[in-house]
Amino acid sequence: MKTLLIVYHSMTGGTRQLADAAAAGARAEAETETAVRLLHAAEAGPDDVLAADGYVFATPENLAAISGQMKDFFDRCYYAALDQINGRPYAVLVCAGSDGSNAVRQIERIATGWRLKPAAPPIIVCTHAQTKEEILRPKRIADEELAACEGLGAALAAGLAMGIF
Repeated sequence: MKTLLIVYHSMTGGTRQLADAAAAGARAEAETETAVRLLHAAEAGPDDVLAADGYVFATPENLAAISGQMKDFFDRCYYAALDQINGRPYAVLVCAGSDGSNAVRQIERIATGWRLKPAAPPIIVCTHAQTKEEILRPKRIADEELAACEGLGAALAAGLAMGIF
């Protein structure tokens, strides 16, 4: 059985919704052929990374960067997994207030160092939150954006199950 690891961090719920949607899509597609593990970045560690066959990394973009919790996850796992997960597929989900591209670039650079292969284009969901109140307010992600995340999770799980990745 293959394993898809979804690692996320979320402060206002937006990124959690993206990660939950990807997990739901993966579980619906894979049924019993691919195990889906959804872990908060603070709970995920090197053993989780090494045990997985594919990855979804989901982060908010905070101050034009991945969140501190996601950075901590990568800091704790990077060297422990280096040269042991080469070629495995990954995808990126970003919940951003205005852009999200820098968070994507950061994860892509880490994935390049791990020699992972992108399985899908990154999904950036822009909430357009620009004031302190909007930024800190709990988020509600639109159904069509969640559907895209669900589709990404389903495609990754199916690809793992079929041996495409």
